[in-house]
Amino acid sequence: MRGLNVKPLIVFLSIAALSIACAAPSAKAPITETTPKVEATIVRAEAARIPSHVEAGGVLRARLTSAIASRVMAPIAEVRVRPGDRVRQGQVLVVLDSREMRAQSDRAAAALTAAQQAIRGAESEQKGAAAGLMLASATHDRMSRLAATRSATAQELDEAVAALRAAEARVAGADAHAAEAAAGLKAAEASVNGAAIALSYTTLTAPFDGIVADRAVDPGTLATPGAPLLTLEDTSSFRLEVRLDESRASGLAVGQQVQIRLDESAAKDWQAGRVSEISRLDPTGHGFIAKIDVPLSPALKSGAFGRARIVAETHDALTVPASAVIHRGQMTFVFAVDGEGHARLRPVSAGPATDERIEILSGLTTGEPLVATPSPALTDGARVTGDRR
Repeated sequence: MRGLNVKPLIVFLSIAALSIACAAPSAKAPITETTPKVEATIVRAEAARIPSHVEAGGVLRARLTSAIASRVMAPIAEVRVRPGDRVRQGQVLVVLDSREMRAQSDRAAAALTAAQQAIRGAESEQKGAAAGLMLASATHDRMSRLAATRSATAQELDEAVAALRAAEARVAGADAHAAEAAAGLKAAEASVNGAAIALSYTTLTAPFDGIVADRAVDPGTLATPGAPLLTLEDTSSFRLEVRLDESRASGLAVGQQVQIRLDESAAKDWQAGRVSEISRLDPTGHGFIAKIDVPLSPALKSGAFGRARIVAETHDALTVPASAVIHRGQMTFVFAVDGEGHARLRPVSAGPATDERIEILSGLTTGEPLVATPSPALTDGARVTGDRR
């Protein structure tokens, strides 16, 4: 290459090679004896016999739920609440059109007035019949004495006897009319009470303090007997309802303590719950519903998802202290200590916690040392020293 100046080219290539070397990532620095030591407590993974756990998902529901329905057929005039409203016991929720019921109430009231007047008329008739009987009895006595002394004819005595019998019949008739009037009065009073009860059905009130969970109707809708208009829930107590198959429900009993976790509760940790009821869901499918009382919390909402953990039979497992397990996102790690005393961050598969220990499904072997309580400053490869337990 005659005439070509190679010196600038050599300088350029040297600078480029130096730039590439500086930009390349540096290799991992080897661990040396000068690496700082970290004080830590060393424990070992231990084999233990721990209880198995069965987990099942379920839905949180209010312990007391009431479907507010009409007992009469009538158009809906007002719906005074909406879903989410808190109500007090006795508060008016729905008002039905009561014009027909009021008309029936008015007719019953008029019939009651008529029955009361009939009672008064019967009482007057009884008094008149009693007075007639008194007169007929006195006349009969007088005629009987006169006839005994032959001062009165037989015809007069017969007439006195007939008058007495007629007066007695009138008294009996008056008593019958009085009894009929009394029965009519009772019937009228029952009609008034029935009309008042029917009229009360046109105003639907809250049976207890709670919250309106659902509203199915609006004003103008025809309410039919038994059709739910609103759903009211008592928020003073909740239960987690989980579905279990026959094999998992066989070891469960009412009153048994179980662990629960609710996604919408303030506490995300497992809490104590108690089985309050076990009911058969489907006889053909051998399914059961376990209802578990949960601790009351203001954050509880009906319909929230939750999980129940039920203790089953024991099994052999590899466990480590719960403090040794590190959670980073969806991954679980421990700091295992190698033969040279270096902490190595190792991923493991963790099972459920039992008291203060966690079952390790994979990633460790029995007797392997690890850091009991890793500090945030502990890094992979750091030298650790300390007590061994």
